[in-house]
Amino acid sequence: AGRVQSVAVRLIGEREKEIENFKSISSYRVSAIFTTPEGKTFKSEISRRFQTLEGSEVFLKQCLTASYKISELETKPAKKSPSAPFTTSTLQQEASRKLGYSVAQTMNVAQRLYESGKITYMRTDSVNLSNDARQSCVNEISSSYGLEYSQERTFATKSKGAQEAHEAIRPTDMSKHSVDGESSHQKLYDLIWKRTIASQMSDAQLERTIAKIDISTSEEQFTAKGEMIKFEGFMKVYMEGKDDDSEEQEGMLPKLNVNDNLIMNEVTAIERFSRHAARYAEATLVKKLEDLGIGRPSTYASIITTVQKRGYVVKESREGIKRDFQYLILKDGQITKEVKTENTGAEKNKMFPTDIGVVVNDFLVNHFDGVLDYGFTAGVEKEFDQVAEGNKKWNDMIQNFYGDFHLKVEDVIGNVEKSTGERLVGEDPVSGKNVYVRIGPFGPMVQLGEKQEEEDAPKPKFASLMKGQSIQTISLEEALDLFKLPRNIGEFEGKEVVASVGRFGPYLRYDGKFTSIKKDDGDDPLTIEIDRAIELIKIKIQADKDRLISNFDGNPLVQVLNGRYGLFIQVTPPKGKKINVKIPKDLEPKELTREKCLELMENQPKSKYNRKKK
Repeated sequence: AGRVQSVAVRLIGEREKEIENFKSISSYRVSAIFTTPEGKTFKSEISRRFQTLEGSEVFLKQCLTASYKISELETKPAKKSPSAPFTTSTLQQEASRKLGYSVAQTMNVAQRLYESGKITYMRTDSVNLSNDARQSCVNEISSSYGLEYSQERTFATKSKGAQEAHEAIRPTDMSKHSVDGESSHQKLYDLIWKRTIASQMSDAQLERTIAKIDISTSEEQFTAKGEMIKFEGFMKVYMEGKDDDSEEQEGMLPKLNVNDNLIMNEVTAIERFSRHAARYAEATLVKKLEDLGIGRPSTYASIITTVQKRGYVVKESREGIKRDFQYLILKDGQITKEVKTENTGAEKNKMFPTDIGVVVNDFLVNHFDGVLDYGFTAGVEKEFDQVAEGNKKWNDMIQNFYGDFHLKVEDVIGNVEKSTGERLVGEDPVSGKNVYVRIGPFGPMVQLGEKQEEEDAPKPKFASLMKGQSIQTISLEEALDLFKLPRNIGEFEGKEVVASVGRFGPYLRYDGKFTSIKKDDGDDPLTIEIDRAIELIKIKIQADKDRLISNFDGNPLVQVLNGRYGLFIQVTPPKGKKINVKIPKDLEPKELTREKCLELMENQPKSKYNRKKK
């Protein structure tokens, strides 16, 4: 990977190590529901966390016989101000949060909107609008919402090294609240229009209330917080999304008075666990790079795409794990204690380093730590800016870096062994041989035994890791299980059925054909039984039958097939790649002859790729 891509991989890798080393600490969050003299209910909390179950239980026992009274009531005005119009980075982040778009998808849609004249240039680090654009916003706000909602603003950039060569991203015509076309275009335009309009609107005026509640039997106090919107301002149009859902959501409080006596409905103590730093999503990685002064609006999308294409990082969703937690509740004069279960650690569209990504990153950090340094990378960006501005000669800049760098590369090539990330997992209790994991020619693998120079010496055994396993975390037991494959699990119609794992994941082999095994369906090559295997094989046989509509043997082989996107013709020559041919809508696929299929292939428009090759 390049200079910036390598730093992006380092960020993701370091975050993963931080998560792996994180030790969660439990504590108890105590909250209560009270009723006012007027019969209105509201929720409150103890501001501190109890560290033990016993401490929480003692407090709930104190609450059994307590009376509750509002001792303090503080009400003060507050305001919220709108966010600045979109830069490339903030558009990518907000489209990810609100629309679920990837960085690449956001830029593709924005490119289409720009090309059709709907929005301004989408690669920018500026947060400001032109005078004409601001005036256009004022006019639109005044006519749509009223003059009191309008407040013309300028914003200061917070981005390191911002060049501000272009305006912020905005609609070209603020009077157009929406656009025609594809749904993705409409949604992104709506986001841009609302963000732009909101940036020139009045602050939202709020009233925040904090109530303190005394407990007659304890020194602790409950605290209730509420918020009331007095004037919506920009919030009438738009509110910025958040990356993490907070448990502390402030709602509205009923009318409260000092010295009000309250009725306690229930008090709960729930075990909560400290959380590790969040893994990066595409958009939050862009934000981190921007905060470090690394990358430019024109490069963010390609950085994210490149590290994934080269196999250093994967973007995926992962299921969480079940975790027990303690739950205590005081209600109707009784304290009930039980153990509940929750799902924790689930990830959606987050970025994980692959084994090869970890190995490459560790190698670069060990031998080229200066180049992988965040400060160095950001400094290079500044030097590029100086070259672009004519304040520095590019060849001087390159020479200052390349001299030492070239010597370092030569030294590493000549003196440093190839890195495979090899790790000794443990010793096989049966054979006494060492078990290693490392990166092999075909990806992550486990090795049983040592390589020996003698030709007649026993050779080590090898097995591929399965999807979801990593050389960083796989246990000895899991590694040894892989040597149980391939596994003969029985027979079907007189032929053996074998479960194994290959380059493309777990599979069943039967009658010379392969059927995929999916862990998402609860299947595992190490545990799958013959009845389930037969069920999967029958499904595959039926799917293959349904896929083949017509078959014309010969040279080339011609078939009419039913694929994921409908019926099509596939021509398989003796050499070279298979050729897929679209079937015109006015033809009946089942009535096609071999000759007609070949004719359609010859007359099929050449792809862009083939045209370029010529």
